[in-house]
Amino acid sequence: MKRAARLNAILDLLAAAGEVTVDELVERFGASAATTRRDLDSLAEQRLLTRTHGGAVAQTVAYELPIRYKSHLRTHEKATIAQAAAALVAPGMVVGLSGGTTTTAIAAALAARDDLGANGGLTVVTNAVNIAAQLATRPDIKVVVTGGVIHSRTYELVGPFVEQLLRGVRLDIAFIGVNGLDSVAGGTTQDEREAAVNRMMAERARRAVVVTDSSKLGVVAFATVGGVELFPTVITDSGADAGVVSALREAGHEVLLA
Repeated sequence: MKRAARLNAILDLLAAAGEVTVDELVERFGASAATTRRDLDSLAEQRLLTRTHGGAVAQTVAYELPIRYKSHLRTHEKATIAQAAAALVAPGMVVGLSGGTTTTAIAAALAARDDLGANGGLTVVTNAVNIAAQLATRPDIKVVVTGGVIHSRTYELVGPFVEQLLRGVRLDIAFIGVNGLDSVAGGTTQDEREAAVNRMMAERARRAVVVTDSSKLGVVAFATVGGVELFPTVITDSGADAGVVSALREAGHEVLLA
């Protein structure tokens, strides 16, 4: 990976996780520890991150999520889910990304790939302003933002303007984050406006995938997004309870453990 792409990918990881270590970056990008430290020092000089002993933390508004948005962030689990989700994306696809910490991690995983310039590049449709900002500097990724009213808790755009745009597009695959996924209740969120947008984004996709860490399995939140008829595929982490996974599979979901 070229240095410019590597620096952008580091910022993407910070957007998803809030912090990174030198060891993690060495493992992910294959550069030496000395080169990785120089990368972090360079970004720190530009005030794009804050250096720590052994790594860095996010600093600027452009790459920092709201405190409430980062609460209880299961960074490792979401990163493994993101890699599994990104593996389903091929160059030339149109990809839908709802808001959420897991979908933000997917955006980082996509941005770190250097093979997406083929077949006309990648198109990402999102209602999350942080994801749009994260991908905006990628020349091989076309970013389509839905418009709408910003939900301050999650940086998601909601309301009729979102639905108006989504009605006019078709997606190859959509990755949808939820606050809960239950074998009976299906995918749910805490906010009915987010649920409405997530449902429509999933409906506009040839394949809709729920992406959620295992702590949300078996949980039922306030507003329904959809069940197995909308989300045939679920990607979660390997720490998922075997009984809950079995119940989801019995309900008809294909459950992929990352």
